[in-house]
Order: sequence, then structure tokens, then C-alpha cells
Amino acid sequence: MAKEGPVTVEPVEGGAYWRVFLDRPKGNILDGEMFESLTAVFRRAAAAADLKALCLEGRGSHFSFGASVPEHMPEHVETMLRAFHGMLQTMLDGSYVVLAAVRGQCLGGGLELVTCCHRVFASSDARLGQPEIVLGVFPPVASVILPERVGRGNAEDLCLSGRIIQADEAQRMGLIDVIAEDPSEAALDYAKEHLLPRSASSLRYAVKAARSGLRARFTAELQEVERIYLQELMATRDAVEGLKAFMEKRDPQWENR
Repeated sequence: MAKEGPVTVEPVEGGAYWRVFLDRPKGNILDGEMFESLTAVFRRAAAAADLKALCLEGRGSHFSFGASVPEHMPEHVETMLRAFHGMLQTMLDGSYVVLAAVRGQCLGGGLELVTCCHRVFASSDARLGQPEIVLGVFPPVASVILPERVGRGNAEDLCLSGRIIQADEAQRMGLIDVIAEDPSEAALDYAKEHLLPRSASSLRYAVKAARSGLRARFTAELQEVERIYLQELMATRDAVEGLKAFMEKRDPQWENR
């Protein structure tokens, strides 16, 4: 087991499978340090010839409460978004199978990370959502990639309402693939049956082929969504007010501008 900042990597099955923990409970908040550590892990995974799959998990009772709210403020947000989106691009470029084992809350940037995975295993107490709109902002990655997983109607529902859904509803819409008492064990069992008997190199080419269109769309569309976020949304009074209100633990006072 190796700890890299707020991320811990536990190779099992002779190194063919990695358990990658967001290791800063209770909320496993995604911030610049977490993005840097995950990016380093994903680069190592790309160079690990014998790796067939890795599973993202949250240490403790929750997967992740999401990205750091203070890092969404105007003076930090561009750096934060570029680090987050670069980390996800590094993961997608690795062309290895990525699973997710979700317990408890999986919100905001945490859910965006999970949505980029190939298979999602969750406990029955999992709660998932994109609550950014409650803070007066929106989720750039989910705006691009969530429709790929759950369809445009469901994706727009989650992004526009900000509501948090339970595991059974998430499974019905395709956001979760399997509900299990122990999602970590369920993910490993899936890998043992369906992935570990395969050639690591052939799996990588299969992932690359299956996601070639997605990777191209993700890169192209995210650039425009980033522009809308940074140049248009963050120029509004309400986006900053919503973030400030959250950090000050008060209701936002919207002026609709």
C-alpha cells in the first residue's frame, strides 16, 4: 500500500488490480492537492503494463462531498477547474478499466469523477447528486459527460434541480450499475470474473476503441463549457453570492443577475 498525499493505492491480485482511495475522510473533498495526487496515480497506472483495472473508493463512510467550495471562488476557480479537468483527461487517456465503489454521499465533483468510470458499484445507502445549482453555479464535467451515462433528460434533471437521489433511483436511470452490501468486494468480484482473466494489453486497446469518440467529445465540449463557466457565469453577482452564502452557512440572496 502506498500513500500519495490524500490518495492511497493498494495493489492486489499481483498488481493486476488497484484499489485507489480518496483518503481524506470524512468528506474526501476534491481540491488541488487531491487532483495532483490522482493525476500522478493515473499516470503511474498508464505505465503499469500488468494493470488491468483500478477501483476508485472513498475512505470512510462517504465517497466524496465534492470539490472544494473555497476553490470555486473567482480568484481560484480557473486554476481549480483546469486541474480537475486535466486530472480527468489523464484518467481517460490511460485507457485502463476504471471501476467505482460508492458508499454514502457522492456529490458534485465526486459524482463527476464516478460518471467517468466504466462500471459503478454502490451501497444501498449511497446518495448521489450534482447540487452545484444550489450554490448558484453548475457542474461543467457533468454537463458534458452525464448525458452519455443516463441520457439527456435525466442529466438535465440532476444538473438543473440539484436534487440528491438514492441508490435505487440512481440504478434505474443507469447512474449506478450494481447495488451491493459491500460495493468494494462487488467491484473486485466483477473484475476477477470479467477482467483479470483477460490480456492487460488487449483490454487497453478495447477501452481505447470503446471510448475514442467519448474522449474526443469530452475534450472539445469541455473547452466551451469551461468558457461559459469562467467568462460568463463567474461574471455574475449571483454565482459569487451563492458560494459565499454556502461558506457563511446562510441562505443566498439572489438578485437574478
